[in-house]
Amino acid sequence: MMTFAPGRRLISGASVWRCLQQTTRAPTYTTQAQLLFHSQTSSALMPPRSASTNLLLSTRPVSLHVLRLFHGDSQSTSNRGNTRKGFSLRALTQSPKPALYLGLSGLIPFVSAPLLMNVTQSFIPEVAYAQVVYGACIVSFFGGARWGFAIPPGSPAQPDWMNLANSVVPSLLAWLALLCRDNIAEGALVIIMGLGLSLHYDLTLLPGYPAWFKALRTVLTLVTTFSLVATLIIKKFYTEKMIKEILN
Repeated sequence: MMTFAPGRRLISGASVWRCLQQTTRAPTYTTQAQLLFHSQTSSALMPPRSASTNLLLSTRPVSLHVLRLFHGDSQSTSNRGNTRKGFSLRALTQSPKPALYLGLSGLIPFVSAPLLMNVTQSFIPEVAYAQVVYGACIVSFFGGARWGFAIPPGSPAQPDWMNLANSVVPSLLAWLALLCRDNIAEGALVIIMGLGLSLHYDLTLLPGYPAWFKALRTVLTLVTTFSLVATLIIKKFYTEKMIKEILN
């Protein structure tokens, strides 16, 4: 025991050492407890690195499967070429040669009529009516093509009311145009309406045709419409002459 003054005692060296150990250990205990709490909290909020790695590896095959699924679906759709959303005129190069050559040759009666009347500088009613009659045959052909496309089993176009009923409309318009023999302008307008309506059916309302056929139909319809419009312009500005008058 040590005394500095009478009546005052100082604790022994062993007691001082124990007191110092207690005061130095207390922050250590607190720090360890805080570290333990923080480690438990961080482990609860964030998964361990191995778990996140396993989760990432487990999601990669699923994402790859989804990408392959969409990629394969897009390829199959492009191969079929009969999507509902639309088409491109570049698909015209994919047309079979018989369909392409026969389709382009079918424009000869349409284009030759206004060219002949332009050369003679006259409007020839017989030639114009022959053009309207040929247009009525083409419009009726488009309706029958849709009917025949929907009938076979397994066809993309089902033989329902939508497909079959709309296939009859072009034929009715063609018959109406043939009744306009005395007014060729009205007959030509009915043919133009029938061509546009059948094209609208095939491109939007009644999908199922391949992309090359849609592109071919668009080109043929545009050329046919312009030839009929040219005939109407010639009728307005040129004098009317019969074939007998021109030959004589």
